[in-house]
Amino acid sequence: QVQLMESGGGSVQAGGSLRLSCAASGYTRSNYCMGWFRQAPGRERQWVAGIYAGTGSTYYPDSVKGRFTISQDTAKKTLYLQMNSLKTEDTAIYYCAARPSDGYCPWIPAHFDIWGQGTQVTVSS
Repeated sequence: QVQLMESGGGSVQAGGSLRLSCAASGYTRSNYCMGWFRQAPGRERQWVAGIYAGTGSTYYPDSVKGRFTISQDTAKKTLYLQMNSLKTEDTAIYYCAARPSDGYCPWIPAHFDIWGQGTQVTVSS
């Protein structure tokens, strides 16, 4: 059974950077959609970055494009999210998630059934 565990959250001032990690275990194939999502208090869970593990193709919503970078280390089975130029509105709990796929990745939380426990990111002004 696939398990995910995030780390790397913390507190940072606006304009700063953080790198989140997501260690994966329990799977042997590469054809997964891997995504980072976030949820702020009182708001719906929101997609912030995605990668199709089989090809390394990356995807971002406009809200983070140019600031966030998703990457993977296949040997370590670890997913990363580099977050630069952080804003106060980036404050949220950040989750990594996985979904088996043959290439099609719907970046919608309800389509992912494997989740980590989340890590808090707080950006202060």
